[in-house]
Amino acid sequence: MAGINVTLQFPEKSPTETSESVAVARELARTIEAEYPGVDVRLSGIAMLSNSFAEESMNDMASLVPLMYGVILIALIVVLRSVTGTIGTLVVIMASVVTAMGVAGWWGILITPPSSTAPTMIMTLAVADSVHILVTLLAEMRGGMPKREALVESLRVNMRPIFLTSLTTAIGFLSMNFSDAPPFHDLGNITAVGVGAAWLFSLFTLPALVVILPMRVRQVTSTAARSGVMERLGDLVVAKRRPLLWVSAAVVVVLGALVPLNELNDQFVDYFDDRVEFRRDTDFMTANLTGIYQLEYSIGADGSGGISEPAYLEKLDEFTKWFRSQDDVVQVTSLTEVMRRLNRNMHGDDPTWHRIPDNRELAAQYLLLYEMSLPFGLDLNNQINVDKSATRVVVSVGDVSSLRLRRLAEDGERWLRDHAPDEMHALAASSALMFAHISERNIKGMLKGTVLAFILVSGVLIVALRSRKFGLLSLIPNIVPALMAFGVWGVLVGRVNIGLSIVVAMTIGIVVDDTVHFLSKYLRARREQNLDPSDAVRYVFRTVGTALLFTSIVLAAGFAVLSFSAFDLNAGMGRLTAVTILLALMADFFFLPPLLIWIESRRPQPVPVPSLKDTGFLATISD
Repeated sequence: MAGINVTLQFPEKSPTETSESVAVARELARTIEAEYPGVDVRLSGIAMLSNSFAEESMNDMASLVPLMYGVILIALIVVLRSVTGTIGTLVVIMASVVTAMGVAGWWGILITPPSSTAPTMIMTLAVADSVHILVTLLAEMRGGMPKREALVESLRVNMRPIFLTSLTTAIGFLSMNFSDAPPFHDLGNITAVGVGAAWLFSLFTLPALVVILPMRVRQVTSTAARSGVMERLGDLVVAKRRPLLWVSAAVVVVLGALVPLNELNDQFVDYFDDRVEFRRDTDFMTANLTGIYQLEYSIGADGSGGISEPAYLEKLDEFTKWFRSQDDVVQVTSLTEVMRRLNRNMHGDDPTWHRIPDNRELAAQYLLLYEMSLPFGLDLNNQINVDKSATRVVVSVGDVSSLRLRRLAEDGERWLRDHAPDEMHALAASSALMFAHISERNIKGMLKGTVLAFILVSGVLIVALRSRKFGLLSLIPNIVPALMAFGVWGVLVGRVNIGLSIVVAMTIGIVVDDTVHFLSKYLRARREQNLDPSDAVRYVFRTVGTALLFTSIVLAAGFAVLSFSAFDLNAGMGRLTAVTILLALMADFFFLPPLLIWIESRRPQPVPVPSLKDTGFLATISD
């Protein structure tokens, strides 16, 4: 077998230049294999890696994403048991996605692998908004209330929580602008627009559809039958609040302690499983020829022609040998190997002369003779600069993680500082190293942005809930699900890549949705109905528990579909998102209620606060 290395240099920046080059390479490979039976051509390299990112993202958009939407549609039909409600939810989803992507096109945003996931993220909140309105509506209609009055009541109860959820979710996605990668800025901005559109369509388009389209609901006259599972679950949580609080707190602490097991790291080839041709070809090439990643150093000499100095060549040779001794290094290309071979050739191929020339004039003559003897078009310009004051060292590395690649580059730079003269000090550079640094900076930037988003969300809730205590308290159920999910991930996987770094920002919408609806209903019960903490918790389970359960099941089922992707950026995101959504539901059902009762056990009864209904605002909208 043999390897052919092709260096691509594009004259103009174009979003299709990589895909067009890959298409030509594939056609050439097919032609060679057809003309020469038995010859197997495999394609790998940075260009193939970049193309595979875009290609697999588009494959998932064409196959798994529609399947995900189908699963969510079926789940909506099952949980809502209303064709009109399901149709209305689909209209909200599609209208929100189309609005956001249309605005993105108007702004000139390109569709990249990160920004292509925006429709999926918009769908999460569109589903949540619609389900909350529909579940309350259907519950009131089953209790005997006419459809129009039931719709007004549903809007009265859910308008403020939906607005707060949309606002806080938009803040979470706008935090993606802290990323160093522009495609993630696009993702956050597109999704923020979609979240705003979902709010508008769920409050105006969905109710209009419900009024216009027929909706038949079987009435349930029995109070016990209407209360159902959620009220019994509320009674259980209140009765067992002390053990639930301590057990939940222990689980949170244990899983939170496992978060440091995660390593902020990327291994780009491992983003693709064996179903992807690029992965198979790369594994073959790494095992039989060389590595896909490279580190390049421009090692300077002391002045023009300085690369012929024996002292420079000896130190360069030491650097080359040191790198060859490092783990994961497959090959090192350096001028010293050329000089060794020339010295041996000029002495009758005597192996004892396979060493660096011992004087500058001889080394310079060897280089001149070598360059003059090469055929037309071949020279050492890829290894030596024009005035012969620097040479290039290329280190080929196997399929390593981005963290390992960065450490290898840093170790090489440190070796030069510690063992070589100042003019030989150099920094490593390559496309692979650039992506390795982007990955690290992007992950850290995303995590910083997420922390800021949580702080802003807490501030918004302090104002909206008119309570500093409950605004700060909301941080606990908002942070706990992500903390537990990454603890589970640390045990099972242990690596957080650039794709998973957006999961917290992405799931903040549904996590905050659960918290806002729970706290809003709890405060409504405390302020409007003067219920004690235990009865307020029961009221929350009775009024919003079903919607929280349905929303979580529907979205977790949808994201679980992405786990079957051959592209780990989507598969990992789907798995971690589904886990986070389910853990958020568990935190709001079994951790937050006991915590509220415990905190408020010594709090005096609150003074009733006027509701939005009293202001006539919602009545005006309904009229």
